[in-house]
Amino acid sequence: MAIVRLVEGRLAWYPPGTNAEPQWLDDDHAREHLHATLAQRRIKVCFAAPGEDILLLTLSVTPDEKKHISKSLPFMLEEQAAADVDTLHFAYSPLQQDEFGVAIAAREKMEHWQLLLADFPGIARWLPEPLLLPWQPDEWCLLVEGDRVIVRVGQCKGFAAEKELVDALVRAILSESEPPAAVIVYGMDQEADTNMLPVELRDRVQWRRGDLNVAVLLSETEDVNLNLLCADFAPRLPLRLWWQQWRAVAAVLVAAFVVQLGTSYAEYRNLSAQNTALRSAVQDSYRSVFPTGVVVDAEKQLRRQLDALGGTGEGAGFIPLMEQVGAAIAGMPGTTIASINYNDKGGEIRLNIVAADFEGVEKLRSRINEAGLEAVTESSNAKGDRVSARLRVKERS
Repeated sequence: MAIVRLVEGRLAWYPPGTNAEPQWLDDDHAREHLHATLAQRRIKVCFAAPGEDILLLTLSVTPDEKKHISKSLPFMLEEQAAADVDTLHFAYSPLQQDEFGVAIAAREKMEHWQLLLADFPGIARWLPEPLLLPWQPDEWCLLVEGDRVIVRVGQCKGFAAEKELVDALVRAILSESEPPAAVIVYGMDQEADTNMLPVELRDRVQWRRGDLNVAVLLSETEDVNLNLLCADFAPRLPLRLWWQQWRAVAAVLVAAFVVQLGTSYAEYRNLSAQNTALRSAVQDSYRSVFPTGVVVDAEKQLRRQLDALGGTGEGAGFIPLMEQVGAAIAGMPGTTIASINYNDKGGEIRLNIVAADFEGVEKLRSRINEAGLEAVTESSNAKGDRVSARLRVKERS
């Protein structure tokens, strides 16, 4: 893990490795190195928020409070905060059961750090400095950096202060809790680093030479997932940058969509007009054959009428019947057809004929029967010197 932090007001970053020296980010080469590391995304980069500006504490909550902790946390800690909660930023993380680790920072400080790190948007994790130190139950860990000391005394407890204040602050902690079994101290001067602690802790000191990089190698920063970049300070998607990069493409896509929409609408209008013209032509064609009646489906209605006239599997049909009747009448000069009435349901024709005499009517009926049809004389009567008769003709069953 690489660490970015403020050292005496200047941003520096520590590349991974025990021998790595801090690189000042006001140097162009160091900035390019950090940008390259962030772009590779193979190494986690963390911003260590100054311990002096962070209040760390552990909070026990009830199951009901746990459900609404994101909204109620500022009001639960209002009495412990020295400033108005509206000016403070709260971050929290579950520890175990109903305990939460909480970090409190001034919103003004958060905004200041955001401004300093504006050129490095890839740093998506901000941890309080004390939580970077290694910790085990019943152990404390201290890192001495010149006149400044970072202290971690619990899973989510710690602080950073001037070296001369450490004795008083440690005694205040001891007044509320039992002393630890071991105190791990990282520094450069064993005697001075040991003597800064109260006398009762000096025999528990395990001194190790090293700086922050050495200490972080033994630290498990995932044991408290406390990221200060949350709530109002959570990373935002770079929508503005994306818009600047893709707005030309978006404009082309929108233009293409509008053109396609206009083309589709024009085609729809054209096809709709053609459909109306075709429907009108179909109705005109239907009316030329059948002037009366309701037109529902012209094609189906015409097919039904044609089937009735041309014959189907159920009957002879008008045309075959008339063909046979016409052949029979053709051989009888002086006999004519006065009228024809066709019943498509029954498949039969009623003929009104005019013949020279009754013998001519009977002869015509016989000729029709000989043609394979069934002809029945329904009525006959004399009109002057001629005879009028009505015949019913159908296919022989």
